[in-house]
Amino acid sequence: MQLGARWQRGTPPHRSVPEALHAAIAEQENGHPEADSWTLTWLEGRPRCELDDLVFVALDVVGRVRTGPVSGGGEPGLAEERLAHSADDADDDDWLS
Repeated sequence: MQLGARWQRGTPPHRSVPEALHAAIAEQENGHPEADSWTLTWLEGRPRCELDDLVFVALDVVGRVRTGPVSGGGEPGLAEERLAHSADDADDDDWLS
């Protein structure tokens, strides 16, 4: 089990945030100077960082960095992440046919 964390915008990412996400985090901070803090959670063993209720930075199932707006209702931003993953790996379910 991995615990989440919080840290203030403008400070280095929490020590448990993978290095692969650091550049995307800095980019999102530059684009959202009004934001206050980040929240790190772990979804299915993958890190997901959200800057207030504005944007997320995460690793997808194959280790690519994904960013996007936090959407309203339900699990924030997961719909976009699932769509991106399903479009990339559409042939993975061929055996089900």
